[in-house]
Amino acid sequence: MIQVAYASHYDITIAVKRCQGLLEGVRPVLLLVFCGGKHDPAAAFAALRSAFGPIPIVGGSAAGAIGCSGSGCSGLELGIIAFEASAILPEIHTTHDLLGGESQAGAALARKVASQASDGAVVLLFFDSVASTTPRQLHYASALVQGFHTGLDGKKVNLIGGGLLTDLNFSDGWVFDGAGVCKHAAIALVFPPVVKAETIVLHGCRPVSSFMSITRIDGAEVFELDSQPALEVIERMLGLRLGSTDGTDISLVATLGEKHGDPFAPYDENTYVNRLILGANRASGSITLFEPDFSQGTIVQIMARDNSLMLQSVRDGTAALRDRCVSNKPILGLYIDCAGRASARSGALQEEAELVMQSLDLSFPLLGFYSGVEIAPFEGYSRPLDWTGVLALLRVD
Repeated sequence: MIQVAYASHYDITIAVKRCQGLLEGVRPVLLLVFCGGKHDPAAAFAALRSAFGPIPIVGGSAAGAIGCSGSGCSGLELGIIAFEASAILPEIHTTHDLLGGESQAGAALARKVASQASDGAVVLLFFDSVASTTPRQLHYASALVQGFHTGLDGKKVNLIGGGLLTDLNFSDGWVFDGAGVCKHAAIALVFPPVVKAETIVLHGCRPVSSFMSITRIDGAEVFELDSQPALEVIERMLGLRLGSTDGTDISLVATLGEKHGDPFAPYDENTYVNRLILGANRASGSITLFEPDFSQGTIVQIMARDNSLMLQSVRDGTAALRDRCVSNKPILGLYIDCAGRASARSGALQEEAELVMQSLDLSFPLLGFYSGVEIAPFEGYSRPLDWTGVLALLRVD
């Protein structure tokens, strides 16, 4: 019903042909594709259509792809999930209106989904992460997902997904919407009721501060923590002065985390929603977060990114998910991995994506991609997450 293929080559036509060879004998009626950002999107779409015929092609750009035979974030990778005609084929819904407001676009997309989806349906959501390159402006996942939940009007779905981007520097992003290449779009794949999903969120941050209150914030820009300049507080807590004048290297070492549940309970990585720090402004003493969903009064901690903890989280999380699925073999594994977790960005001595592949039973198709943001259920409510790996195993009940 579902097969996957992975290849990497500077010529997109050759990469597509290699994937086609791996899918020999498969007659796909739908392709979910994650294409490295160094490939020309129009050429990639044309090569896919030439190889597989006039079928819907969805997905889009990725900082890299993750396959059982290899992985990378050079921008030359190509990952394909091929669906054959069957009772598990997802329905496709799209919006091209992210520039008009992520919340409104999310609500409109969710209304389409709600009209077709059953309660508890598995929904995969992918969207263009980059709104503008000059100046750099993101399409915020928090607004998109919040709008999506509003548009569902009480219907419950199992929402999983990620933001699409072209490279580790968030240079751009684009979407395959089924019929071509587009910007400022989001696409939802709605699975029939027989398809269920088990997910695990893999983390890798630890708190290095006490609880603090955000006392001044504007959108995604945090000016003050406990009434002190945010950048100054973070540097003091980390015990270092950031080397670059604009503070961009802060994204490699720290996040802000909001702990859910009992604040005095022992540390558990699964109780935190972390927000990446995109950069800092030394003149104003502020930091800019990846999402604007914190507000004045939000209680946060400074979280240090810990590579050893990240790898341990992968070992523990994949083992737990594998045990949960032992009685029902998955039909597909999808790994949505924050681009910052790649060793080229994190400095880890081992690729945690490869560790994910090694830790799972590879008797079912498994593919992943490097994302800008990850979306997964958290305390019963799907929300965007940062510096995580979201591993989803789809099965048929």
